[in-house]
Amino acid sequence: MAILPPGFISDRSGNFGIMTALLMVPLVGTAGMAVDFAHALSLRTQLYAAADAAAVGSIAEKSGAVAAAMAMNGNGTISLGKTDARDIFMSQVSGELAEVHVDLGIDVTKTANKLNSQVSFTATVPTTFMRIFGRDSITISGTATAEYQTAAFMDFYILLDNTPSMGVGATPSDVSKLEAKVGCAFACHQMDKSTNNYTIAKSLGVAMRIDVVRQATQALTDTAKAERVSSDQFRMGVYTFGTKAEDAKLTTISGLTSDLTKVKNYTDAVDLMTIPYQNYNSDQITNFDSAMTQMNTVIDPAGDGTSNTSAEKILFFVSDGVGDSYKPSTCTKKTTGGRCQEPIDTSFCKPLKDRGVKIAVLYTTYLPLPSNSWYNTWIKPFQSEIPTKMQACASPGFYFEVSPTDGITDAMKALFLKVIRAPRITS
Repeated sequence: MAILPPGFISDRSGNFGIMTALLMVPLVGTAGMAVDFAHALSLRTQLYAAADAAAVGSIAEKSGAVAAAMAMNGNGTISLGKTDARDIFMSQVSGELAEVHVDLGIDVTKTANKLNSQVSFTATVPTTFMRIFGRDSITISGTATAEYQTAAFMDFYILLDNTPSMGVGATPSDVSKLEAKVGCAFACHQMDKSTNNYTIAKSLGVAMRIDVVRQATQALTDTAKAERVSSDQFRMGVYTFGTKAEDAKLTTISGLTSDLTKVKNYTDAVDLMTIPYQNYNSDQITNFDSAMTQMNTVIDPAGDGTSNTSAEKILFFVSDGVGDSYKPSTCTKKTTGGRCQEPIDTSFCKPLKDRGVKIAVLYTTYLPLPSNSWYNTWIKPFQSEIPTKMQACASPGFYFEVSPTDGITDAMKALFLKVIRAPRITS
């Protein structure tokens, strides 16, 4: 029988070492658990970043999913978006994450004019210290979502004022050059003379307001092509007040079409309205009332812009804002023999706006002609009202004035971009 040393049972001097040994396993395990969880959370953060990039990138403005959505007539899943989302996600995964198996759930759908992208992930991360407790892995997961409102489908009806007043020189320099040669600022296209102010202006290299407007309209088709998301997002049609004064009426230069190259080519035909002889019809040739009324019959009912069959309708009106027509009883200014010279009568803009048509107005500043007695008598008294009336005709926020020293091309582009980027109310 073994004999214990005296006092062995009551001796407590080794308790600390024993307790430390006993606690070592749970202490190390707890510290290791924190390390494993921190590592898993770090990987989860990286996976979230990849999921965010995939969700947003798959429905970015220039993505294939957006183009596909705009080509769809109804709602549904967009397979191309799902493929792009997966590719984007995987391109964000590198380093240690490349060795981790990740299960992805991707859904890209279109509902009305909205695209929704959802990217969810689940991954199993191996542990190191937690194996002490028999835990070999940690599961991490998350979901990232994104929403994109597709660009609106829009039909632009471009109404260009080509009446004789648009034959004025495009800049003060052009005006001076023409006045010095013929004593008049207007390049009237007078058909009873083979040599007239119009042909003289051409021979002098004088740019008329109508020339600049024509070029600006053609440049606008290039802007529309660059900005569109799908080939049929924008349609355009170009109209003038007529080819000749004796048959002045709304004239189609290019019918409404999504073939913007065709619109550009057809717009070559835009030119100053001809007159058979000087003072034909007492110069009552600029009839805004009639043009607006006729445009109201040409423009189809406005849609909400969510598809090419429900396009928003925009009347894009370019003019110097002074009407000249026979209105003996309804003219807003004084008349002479029934001849009415006035700023645009905005009551003829209202029926279009009441139908949901947006009116974008580019006012090409009516040039003061202080040396011209006709101008001083009839136009100067209401000169200050012209821009006010043109702005009142326009839909809120869709008015732009461009002076002779400004670029009409840049102004038309700026107004177009303002229209297509304006916030829209959706249900």
